[in-house]
Amino acid sequence: MTPEETSKKTDASVIERALALAGLAGISAALFAVGYFDPTRAGFFPVCPLYKTTGLACPGCGLTRGLHALLHGDILTALDYNLLLPGFLLVLGYFVISLFLTFARGRGLAYRQFNQKTIWGFFIFAMIFGVLRNLPFYPFNILYP
Repeated sequence: MTPEETSKKTDASVIERALALAGLAGISAALFAVGYFDPTRAGFFPVCPLYKTTGLACPGCGLTRGLHALLHGDILTALDYNLLLPGFLLVLGYFVISLFLTFARGRGLAYRQFNQKTIWGFFIFAMIFGVLRNLPFYPFNILYP
């Protein structure tokens, strides 16, 4: 098989390209909503179920408020809401670029780096962060959103 035939087999179909465009539109709409509406004042953003029921902050608590602060240029406030925000944004950015490339050229980025060890490592790190941010003494209490 020639390289052209191989690349044609791996190119996305029209439906996959349309879904990639729909995904980009959805992410853009969500980013616009988070940037335009203040999550601390707007009542339609979801509340963390763990925080609502227990008062404990999960590893993702503060991400929406942090993203809002980041979109308004307030980096320190964004990191104060959730210190893991840069890691989440790196992963989200990778997937957004992959969606764009799927739409534009028919092939997204490779996902080899998101193997089982990487995913479990991030999960374990996030769980440790979640436990540490709920400890009620210094220096861990500054991690609480």
